Amino acid sequence: MRQPSLHPGFTLIELLLYVAISSVLLLVISAFLSSLLQSRVKNQTIAEVEQQGVQVMQIISQTIRNAKDINSPTQGTSASSLSLDVITGANNPTVFDLSSGVVRIKEGVATAIALTNSRVTASGLSFQNLSRSNTPGTVRISYTLTHLNPSGRNEYDFTKTFIGSATLRQQE
Repeated sequence: MRQPSLHPGFTLIELLLYVAISSVLLLVISAFLSSLLQSRVKNQTIAEVEQQGVQVMQIISQTIRNAKDINSPTQGTSASSLSLDVITGANNPTVFDLSSGVVRIKEGVATAIALTNSRVTASGLSFQNLSRSNTPGTVRISYTLTHLNPSGRNEYDFTKTFIGSATLRQQE
């Protein structure tokens, strides 16, 4: 018959086994948390671009709908800026354009106001006048927003092109 040990405790093998199992569990948990954090940052990046893109499209579309006339681009042509004759005389002309990666609005003689913030860069802003004779003016709007990614990390990398159109509600 074997006698009980006088020094109860862990053997070296048991201790190494516990440390190995704990290490593997910590590694799996930290990899999962890292992946979760990257997904969260990616979702915030996408939301930022989407939110700004939709907001810019709504502002431009609403201004077109409430305008009296399209000054430029002329019927059947495209341009990188849009000039509108609006109802409020002090805001004539209202101009949308792209400057240094920022979509801007300029109302009358006031200074231009940025419609996008410093976390995104706009490119490819295009306005196409789709109007036909004896119809309210219609403008097709297109631009691309890219989230700034100075660190080069994948989760900050996102680009989306926004396309829409709007038609004047009033005719002169």
